[in-house]
Amino acid sequence: MKMTTTKMKNILMEKLSKGARTFSYNREQEELRIEDKETKKGITVALSPLLAKFDQSGDKAIDEIVYYAEESLKVMGKEHALHGNEKKIFPVIRSTSFPEEAKEGIPFVTDEHTAETRIYYAVDLGNTYRLIDEELMEKEKWDKEMIRTIAMFNVRSLPVEAKKDTVRGNDFYFINHNDGYDASRILMDSELRKYKDGMKGTMAVAVPHQDVLIIADIQNSAGYDILAQMNMHFFTNGNVPITALPFLYEDGELEPIFILAKNRPVEDN
Repeated sequence: MKMTTTKMKNILMEKLSKGARTFSYNREQEELRIEDKETKKGITVALSPLLAKFDQSGDKAIDEIVYYAEESLKVMGKEHALHGNEKKIFPVIRSTSFPEEAKEGIPFVTDEHTAETRIYYAVDLGNTYRLIDEELMEKEKWDKEMIRTIAMFNVRSLPVEAKKDTVRGNDFYFINHNDGYDASRILMDSELRKYKDGMKGTMAVAVPHQDVLIIADIQNSAGYDILAQMNMHFFTNGNVPITALPFLYEDGELEPIFILAKNRPVEDN
C-alpha cells in the first residue's frame, strides 16, 4: 500500500510519542511539529521530502528522521554554554528559506553567504547541535565577530578527504565525512582554491544537503547536466536539504547557476 502524508504523520507520531510531547500538524504545509510540553521547544518535520526519501530508501528514511528528532529533542531546553566549548563551535550552511529566528522569536546569529545560502553558527553536542541565538550570545557576553572567528578557525581544522568519480569526461569530488559539517567546508576558501588550481575546465561546487560537498571540474557540456542530476538526487535524499542549485566558483566568489536543457549554465541574477 502506497505511503501517504497522513500515514507518514501517524507513523512519526507513534514512534515519537514517548515522554511529555505534543504534536501539531499543518495540513497546508504538510509539516508535523513535535514539542516538549515543559520547555515548549521542538522540531518541525516536512513530510513531502520525507515521502520522496521513503520512496527510495523505505523504512531507513523513517528510522533516520526519528533518530534525528529524538537526539534534537533530548538537548532542547537544556542550558548550553559557549565558554568552555570554544572547540565545539562551527559554522553551518542553511538555505535562505531556513528560519532566521527560533520559534520563540529570538534571532539566530547569522551571516550572509550567497543568494541561496546563509551561514548559521552552532555548538556541537555530539549527535546533534544547538544553533547559537542572540540571547545565548548576549548571556555569555560574546559578540558575532568572536563567534565567527572561532567557528571559522574550527572548520578550517576539519579533514578534507574527497572521493573522485569521473563521468563522461568530467571529474567530481565528493566530500562526505558525515560529521554534520560537510557543507560547511564550502567556507574553506584555501581548499577551494587548491582545487581550482588543478582544474582542467570550469569549477563548480554544490551543497545539496548538510552532509555532502560536491566539487566539479566541468570539462564539457554534459558535465552541467550530470552535476544537476547529482545535486538534485542528494538534495531530495538529505535529512537537512540546503539547495538544489550548484554554484560557479571564480576568483573566490560563488554564483548560483541554473542548468538548462542545453547544458548551458545561466547565472542567477
